[in-house]
Amino acid sequence: MAVLKVIEVLANSDNSWEEATNKAVEHASKSVKNIRSVYVNEQSAQVKDGKVSEYRVNVKITFEVN
Repeated sequence: MAVLKVIEVLANSDNSWEEATNKAVEHASKSVKNIRSVYVNEQSAQVKDGKVSEYRVNVKITFEVN
């Protein structure tokens, strides 16, 4: 039986939601080991001068606790 834990992480990117998600996982993996999955809970964007200037994600990262 595995024990799993879920943390919530917010991240942003100037380029895409995908890049923001990757940044969230990369940052979390610096202190959290055994990451199993990432669930994109929410996406949003900041708009400046009629164009998207920043992509934001709220993700849930699941990892195994030893």
